[in-house]
Amino acid sequence: METKKKDIRALTKEQLRDFFVKEGDQAFRGNQVYEWLWSKGAHTFEDMTNISKETRQMLESNFVINHIHVDTMQKSNDGTIKNAVRLHDGLIVESVLIPTKTRTTACVSSQVGCSLDCRFCATSRLKRMRNLNPDEIFDQVVAIDKESRLYYDKPLSNIVFMGMGEPLMNYNNVLKAIDKITSDEGLGMSPKRIVVSTSGVPKMIKKMADDEVKFKLAVSLHSAIDKVRTSIMPFNETFPLADLREALEYWYAKTKNRITYEYVVWKDINDKKKDVDALIAFCKFAPSKVNLIEYNPIDDGEFQQANSEAIDMYVSMLEANNITVTVRRSRGKDIDAACGQLANKS
Repeated sequence: METKKKDIRALTKEQLRDFFVKEGDQAFRGNQVYEWLWSKGAHTFEDMTNISKETRQMLESNFVINHIHVDTMQKSNDGTIKNAVRLHDGLIVESVLIPTKTRTTACVSSQVGCSLDCRFCATSRLKRMRNLNPDEIFDQVVAIDKESRLYYDKPLSNIVFMGMGEPLMNYNNVLKAIDKITSDEGLGMSPKRIVVSTSGVPKMIKKMADDEVKFKLAVSLHSAIDKVRTSIMPFNETFPLADLREALEYWYAKTKNRITYEYVVWKDINDKKKDVDALIAFCKFAPSKVNLIEYNPIDDGEFQQANSEAIDMYVSMLEANNITVTVRRSRGKDIDAACGQLANKS
């Protein structure tokens, strides 16, 4: 009969207050329960110590708290931590804690598997099984914040939606999760410390601009030549670069927030001067910066990291055109926790 019970975290604070009034209790009880669920991260109704035993039993008979469970935790030589997170229905996603001297970043998942088909990414080989609920996204952040405090003696400072899944294909739930993460009644984090990374869904990028979101946008670009991009990211046929560019122009006009392009350089795929020229042209229409990301192989050897000369060419040409560029060394490779490697091997 468990499945008949409603997940209590699907209720708004107002719905919780109404529920208590209907039960003949007082509305403020809903505020107390809401605080336990979101600010204090209660896993069970038993945790709610300032609520009477009868009330807790009544909640138990009406609701469940579908909390995540960190199944396994792996720690990399470089300090990166990868969590295999078990969801209430037994499915698993992965999330990652990336520490540096000055901050700790959570890389969280938004889908079980992925809706898209990027050929270089291990996650895309898992078919999309379902979207994550807002509370399942929120729980990943809470778990990583605890690990950050425990192992690095500091609270979590940044969040990137770069784990499993395409966040914009689970837009409403991702927004609800961010709302809870940034709310004073949740974790109270600044939206400016959150980056949502998309492979580029033009319609949803425009919707984000219309919704006046306060977090930052990153685009997994990897090529500014349609033919090349389609060969590595086949969905580019449906969402070609012209449409992506138009959506990003719209985003910048509305938000005035610069765009970050995530970009991997592969041997014999996008390591020529013409590839850099195309990227420079693509970067010019709105203020942007480029993160050149080290490639992390996913077993079959079809994609290989470009040589250092190609990376140097990208850096020098981008800088000559006044485009900010950073080369990002991947973290957690030894535990398959680096960019593009999340595939639930555990």
